[in-house]
Amino acid sequence: MAGDTYEGRTKITVLLGEKLLEELRGKVVVDFGCGEGDDAIAVAKHGALRVIGIDNRENVLERARAKARQDGVEEVCRFCMHTEEQADAIVSIDSFEHFSDPAEILVKMRRLLKLGGAVYVSFGPTWYHPLGGHLFSVFPWAHLIFSERALLRWRSDLRRDGATRFGEVEGGLNQMTISRFETLIRQSPFHIESLEIVPIRRLRPLHNRLTREFTTAIVRCKLTPKGAN
Repeated sequence: MAGDTYEGRTKITVLLGEKLLEELRGKVVVDFGCGEGDDAIAVAKHGALRVIGIDNRENVLERARAKARQDGVEEVCRFCMHTEEQADAIVSIDSFEHFSDPAEILVKMRRLLKLGGAVYVSFGPTWYHPLGGHLFSVFPWAHLIFSERALLRWRSDLRRDGATRFGEVEGGLNQMTISRFETLIRQSPFHIESLEIVPIRRLRPLHNRLTREFTTAIVRCKLTPKGAN
């Protein structure tokens, strides 16, 4: 959460591995929830044919475009709020806990994915993680102890954007749990080809099927379209 894990490295490398970057070489890739574009730029610099970064915040897209120009990949990267261009692969990193309508995002992903393509997802912390409330986790599990109303009232002293629900804060927060994510995928156009529930390092001895909602650091998976085989 402090960010030191990613010092000098990109999230896509740490969370999904160097091997994925090799798989994406020469392909058209969509980065859903691209933020300031660091992962999309890393994919482009590693030899992707084209990378489309999607985010619903124009201010972060502008910063992503500036970074792409600075790194010399502005001809490969495009950052926008919407696209209709189909991709060989889709990546989504640290976004599924923020999407306001994750079920609709999965439908959009399926529409944009070419035949034989796959979606690579990594996100966390999930809602029951000690810091799953992000800004609202001023101490472990604070977001579960205090009500949404109380936390938003506290936040209003720091941010004057008028947000009255978790989903209205910048970037959004949809209270995504592991079980909810699995249910979303079952009801989506995808099935889970592989799924890894990564425990919090210090809580690894306590991590099991019953405790995973409270002891998981991140979720990562590969999704493929139903009926593709």
